[in-house]
Amino acid sequence: MNYDMILAGVGGQGGISVSIVIAKAAMAEGLRVKQSEVHGMAQRGGEVLAHLRISDSEPASPTIPLGTASLLIAFEPLEALRYLPWLSAKAGSVISAIAPIKNIPNYPDIEAVLSAIRSLPRARLLDADALAREAGNARAANMVLVGAASWLLPLPVERLEAAIGEVFARKGQALVDVNLAAFRKGRDAAR
Repeated sequence: MNYDMILAGVGGQGGISVSIVIAKAAMAEGLRVKQSEVHGMAQRGGEVLAHLRISDSEPASPTIPLGTASLLIAFEPLEALRYLPWLSAKAGSVISAIAPIKNIPNYPDIEAVLSAIRSLPRARLLDADALAREAGNARAANMVLVGAASWLLPLPVERLEAAIGEVFARKGQALVDVNLAAFRKGRDAAR
């Protein structure tokens, strides 16, 4: 079993936290994990990209070849379009937030961006920000997307929830609870 995913967003959206949550869940399941992160100008709204490879045997490389990823999780819709070349045309799926981060002066028309994503055969768009606010914290939008992706990941929900608890435990139980609620809202929205 090999499952490769691209996590793409903008600095401050929690993409690296998502990578850590999924990697911890996979390792707890006894799977091998390799990941590669590019932080770019993350603190200034620049791109954040992670390659995450999960396998029952040692992945050969931490980076994913073009056209082979099983899943693209995008925390920002234009970033979804930017990283489509890594997605498998035959079996790749996209989970993307709909809220744009207009960090460039010539950001394209958001409806055109969302329409392009909707035209993909296996794409799911979510208002992750609104679902995270419903869960109690708008900053938990990243966990909404993990919840939506949980239907596609080769990992039990219980492992993902345990990993969320582990990653956020040092910040207190209230934050663990909000992130778990956001995860569940994303899961329900993608059902």
